[in-house]
Amino acid sequence: MHELILHHYPTSPFAEKARLLLGFKQLSWRSVTIPPIMPKPDLTALTGGYRKTPVLQVGADIYCDTALIARRLEAEKRTPALFPEGQEFNVASFAQWADSQVFLHAVSLVFQPESIAARFGKLPPEFLKTFIADRSTLFSGGLATRIPLEQAKHQWPTIMARLQQQLEREQGDYLFGEPSIADFAMVHPLWFLRGTPVTAPLVDEYPAVATWLARVLSVGHGSFSDMSGEGAVAIARDATPAALPDEALVDPNGFAIGQRVAIAAVDYGVDAVEGELVFSGREELILRREDPRAGTVHVHFPRMGFRIQAIEG
Repeated sequence: MHELILHHYPTSPFAEKARLLLGFKQLSWRSVTIPPIMPKPDLTALTGGYRKTPVLQVGADIYCDTALIARRLEAEKRTPALFPEGQEFNVASFAQWADSQVFLHAVSLVFQPESIAARFGKLPPEFLKTFIADRSTLFSGGLATRIPLEQAKHQWPTIMARLQQQLEREQGDYLFGEPSIADFAMVHPLWFLRGTPVTAPLVDEYPAVATWLARVLSVGHGSFSDMSGEGAVAIARDATPAALPDEALVDPNGFAIGQRVAIAAVDYGVDAVEGELVFSGREELILRREDPRAGTVHVHFPRMGFRIQAIEG
């Protein structure tokens, strides 16, 4: 069995989501801290160009996007469940909405001038300039667009009032009664907002939300120890990808196993990863690729939110 290796950095909201998932599952893992901005040479040696944070590595298998990371952790340890029986559609659909719409609202609110000054005020101006340029590139070319600050402020009370109402009326302590992926997907944008005194009141002024947020955050991050990026690449190089899932699905667009394709996110961070398609399932796509440093790796992507294109020639 290979160790779980999370490639992340401390201030990433989606990385916090993944860390909480690991804590909820009470799993042990290795921590590889990656740069918050490009270049990320060790990470891209593993992913082939996918640049979003975080990435989960299990030997020579590389999992992109927290939606798929959650399903991999569910396979690693079934209980406690992230997708409770009978609630699978509800919690997954809510999580997808929170990861997209609520997160984009949080980004707009966090990156308003007053919040930026509070968050980055002690850092060198050169870093802030480079960081903003990197994030502009990240959001270039995809379907996701920044929500104007005025619109984010306008809509935020509706989002929070609905969340407050759900928590007040739900009989259990979580969004759908028992804890699920829905809670962790909703928590990370709020955790992001809590990062500065400018935006923290947008969360804290809703008592039921604040109580629930503290409850979810209290699961912690599990047990982890540090690892270098070079060490993680070496593990991939010395490992063999796991057996492919046993699932039969005719791809709706006619992509065939063994075909050379490129897979990329459709919202933002749309850098494509090229390789041989070795699996196409209802939830997951897997590419085999060769890297001079990492060797043969299988890079896993969720079907939702990603596109696949044939590479000609």
